[in-house]
Amino acid sequence: MKIAIMQPYLFPYIGYFQLLNAVDKFVFYDDVSFIKQGWINRNRLLISGVPRYFTIPISRASATKEIKDILISKKLRWQNKLSNTLYHSYSKAAYYPRINCLFNDVILANECFIAEMAKHSIIAVAEYLGINASFISSSSQYHNAELKGVNRILDICRQENADIYLNLPGGCKLYDHSMFARFGIELQIIQPSIDTYKQFNGAFHPGLSILDVLMFNHREACSKMLGLQVT
Repeated sequence: MKIAIMQPYLFPYIGYFQLLNAVDKFVFYDDVSFIKQGWINRNRLLISGVPRYFTIPISRASATKEIKDILISKKLRWQNKLSNTLYHSYSKAAYYPRINCLFNDVILANECFIAEMAKHSIIAVAEYLGINASFISSSSQYHNAELKGVNRILDICRQENADIYLNLPGGCKLYDHSMFARFGIELQIIQPSIDTYKQFNGAFHPGLSILDVLMFNHREACSKMLGLQVT
């Protein structure tokens, strides 16, 4: 069985979904420390034709808290502001009506915790693209929080009887193939492939939120972009 283990990001870039498309089971790693200025509650879109961040406001975020415990702020009426930003930035894109509905289904779902909203964003896009992986959250299943780093990853793989562990290139800095081979697990690093596509009239800006890809491309074209290279 092929498995991937990743923190839940908010409408992440297409490489995240290429990883997701390559596995049988996807673990949301949500009981590790929250990191500010990461991708849990923000991502980038073309806003006024320039890559800029959009952010879900959170309450009392701290590196001493786990991702799953970070609350979405209730003090701000951010949903309307964010919907308006999407409208003004993408209303002329070919697939705006469909993707705007998907987007609003996520941000208006009345989630209390940012991890749940991020998971919702990933699952909604995966379903739209026809990705068939199963999902589980590390906080609900493995009971191994006393383990750290690669030892915890290996234990999750062991509990799931996984024989292949896939990761994005950032994993090259954290793991090596021999660590996993000692436990009968093959480590594979996928190389995301970011195809160019027409955005608006201007230079192509790669690596934005998956929302940008979906706005400009038919669902079948997006699905074809999920191919990858494994090393």
